[in-house]
Amino acid sequence: MTLHFHFFLVKRIGMAKFVSTYEKPLPHVGLPDWYAKQWELRRSADIRRAEACQLRNSGKSVRSEGNVTTKWDTYINNNRLEGRVTELSRWKDTLEDLLQKILIEIRLLDDEKADTEKEIENIDHPLRIVSECISIRDCRRGTELTYDETDVELKKELCVVTNVKEMFTNRAQAAWEKLNHLENMKFKLSLDIEDKNETIRIDKGNLQLDDTSANISYKPRTSAEKTDCITYEIWLDRCQRSKMLADKELSDSYTFREDMRVMKECARNDIKAQQDATNYSLRKRIYQTQKARNEMEWQKLKVQKEMEMLGKEIIELERALMNKTGVVKCVETRLENRAYRPGSEFCKDEVELGLKNEVLQLKQTKEDLIQIIEHAKAKYNSLEFLLTRISKNLDDKQHSLNTDVMCLDTRSTLKTGDKSDLSNETNRNIVLTHLEKEIPLES
Repeated sequence: MTLHFHFFLVKRIGMAKFVSTYEKPLPHVGLPDWYAKQWELRRSADIRRAEACQLRNSGKSVRSEGNVTTKWDTYINNNRLEGRVTELSRWKDTLEDLLQKILIEIRLLDDEKADTEKEIENIDHPLRIVSECISIRDCRRGTELTYDETDVELKKELCVVTNVKEMFTNRAQAAWEKLNHLENMKFKLSLDIEDKNETIRIDKGNLQLDDTSANISYKPRTSAEKTDCITYEIWLDRCQRSKMLADKELSDSYTFREDMRVMKECARNDIKAQQDATNYSLRKRIYQTQKARNEMEWQKLKVQKEMEMLGKEIIELERALMNKTGVVKCVETRLENRAYRPGSEFCKDEVELGLKNEVLQLKQTKEDLIQIIEHAKAKYNSLEFLLTRISKNLDDKQHSLNTDVMCLDTRSTLKTGDKSDLSNETNRNIVLTHLEKEIPLES
């Protein structure tokens, strides 16, 4: 600030000379005012200093409390983050363990489903064999086309195999649906595990952050402003529900697999038992047919012998009839010659009576021979007709026997599963039914 000084003369009374001085052209303050001003400044300074001291103490207290609060808040939140990471890791490990179990269960159930589908394919073979046996036995002829025990057992086996195939098909479909449920659960668990891994990564990253980190900054929008955030109770309920659903799916799948295994074993046992019953009925029927065939052969042999003997007897009867012709002629000629006796010699003597009785006896004998020849020829014709029936029945029984043996040979693949063992099975059946003399064993 520039001060302007004015020169002026001061005249002092009683002085001999004049003295020049320099003063500001402002009003001067009196001494009382100066003291008052000084007191006011001191008082203001004391007040302001007291206020500044109080403010310093308050700032130091707030700063200390803020530091302590910030430190404890950071410590507590770090512990919370560590606890949250631990809880997430524990749930993640639990879900990963469940996921591994589900993957193992999916593989086991898929193998069980593949085994069931293979069983469905394999069951076509016994089904075809049973149908073929029924068709073969339908080729029996005449009286051999009967509803015997073998027919009943074959139809039972057809029903059993068909029901087992249908049951296997339904189980395979149910296994496919169960696999879809497990795949869906695997997908949900995988997403949940990925979310938890991402959350663990974020919380671990937050644990590594502090006020000296380089990647921190003010954020215009905090998580507290998000409206789609759920509560901890809902989160925990979701985790527990996921675990409960996964455990339930695993338990259901295990029970389903065990039921499938038991069902397949029972089905195999039922089919095997029915096959054994059918094979037994076939062998029994073969034995019965072979026995009846032997009986028919014996009857045929007896009928043939009887026909041969009857034929010889007919020839003898006809020869006897022919022999009686000459005798009749002789007797009648004698009677005719004696009719020419002269005069009184023409009498009924014993010779006359004897010749007449002989003629009557010869006629009666001839009629009896003719009648018995007719009866013999009729009986011979009936025996010939019976022999034809027996031969046809015997042929039908032989055909039925061959049919049942063919069925038994066809069914042998159900037990051996290999065509190379067919001859051995046939030989065994022939021995069991005592057909060695009827069917030669293959070399």
